[in-house]
Amino acid sequence: MSRKRRLELIKKIQESQNSKVLVYFTGDRRPFPSQIAEDAVLPLYKHLLALKEAEPKTERIDLFLYTRGGDVSVPWRIVTMIREFCRDFFILIPYKAHSAGTMIAMGADRIVMSRKAELSPIDPTLVRAVIGEATVPPPEISVEDVSSYISFMRERANITDQSALAQVISQLASNLTPLTLGSVNRQYSHIRLVARKLLTSRKEKIEEGKIGTIIEALTEKMYSHGHAIGRMEAIELGLPVDKPDENLETLIWTLYQEYERLLQLAEPIDPEELLTRENKEEHTIDNIPLAIIESIPKVDIFELNSVFRRKRQVPPNPQININMNLGLPPGIDPTKLPQNFQQVVQQLIGQIAQAIPQIVQQEIVRQSPIVGIDGRTFGGKWKEKTDDDN
Repeated sequence: MSRKRRLELIKKIQESQNSKVLVYFTGDRRPFPSQIAEDAVLPLYKHLLALKEAEPKTERIDLFLYTRGGDVSVPWRIVTMIREFCRDFFILIPYKAHSAGTMIAMGADRIVMSRKAELSPIDPTLVRAVIGEATVPPPEISVEDVSSYISFMRERANITDQSALAQVISQLASNLTPLTLGSVNRQYSHIRLVARKLLTSRKEKIEEGKIGTIIEALTEKMYSHGHAIGRMEAIELGLPVDKPDENLETLIWTLYQEYERLLQLAEPIDPEELLTRENKEEHTIDNIPLAIIESIPKVDIFELNSVFRRKRQVPPNPQININMNLGLPPGIDPTKLPQNFQQVVQQLIGQIAQAIPQIVQQEIVRQSPIVGIDGRTFGGKWKEKTDDDN
């Protein structure tokens, strides 16, 4: 789990590949999955600068990548940025490189896939602004789902009459805002444009016909966004896939396992279990590691904080009327008590009278039925770490 162990593995991979390794690992620990995002571009750039400073004549960079996807506008930035620092750009995939991760792979000269490596379709999703609804979090919609709906009605349901098609589209528009439909059209075109630019950025050019086939397969022909594309299928699609030898296969998978342990991917956070174990209404977790960017010179980890709170169904505006007649025990004449003692007693009685309604209110909340758990995150950012930190 230590950086020392990870550095040993990275150095062995570099020696095996005659390259410099840059790691970009976005974890998917529940309930805090991280994604490829714009905020990683600058940390990646700083790592590339550090690699260049350590060895100015870097010929090849290997990006070790694990991700479930993310912002589809970021892969082009990452690929073109890496190419500014090397002649050859390879990508090492130990396990998952889905969606936006697949797009990064499309821009590499070679894709080194382990036995367990997975690519995926690259159809993007959008936040779905729905007419007449306001849900949190807002639902998402696949860009290709909208296109597929229209194709289904035209081709499978045999609706070819223009007035009937207009009615079909009208039904779609009654559930989605015009802005959402406009975004669908833009993303539909954008994803294909970027995919083409990534494929043509490779040093070894691909035939034009093969480019269209790859893009069509990854955007339209695979009907489930969750479909996992193994290395055999990736080769059949025409992607430049390499199978690592046994030594490199072992190194890649062992390094993946180190990051899996570091980010605790196999240990989901259960808010209910945490609150029950601590016997609390609220629990805060600080510095949860979600993603890591690492190279020989340095390491950055994305961390955030989270607070979980029990959500209870408290009666609205409960009326608390407490009429207490607090006084001294019978048989004690207050006039015979010292003056300062009388004042202390009266102050205590007043404080108790003020505190009791609050205590009762807290008890009403505590005994109200639990209807769920609210959670929020805050303070998320990339942090440069030292070797002693991790």
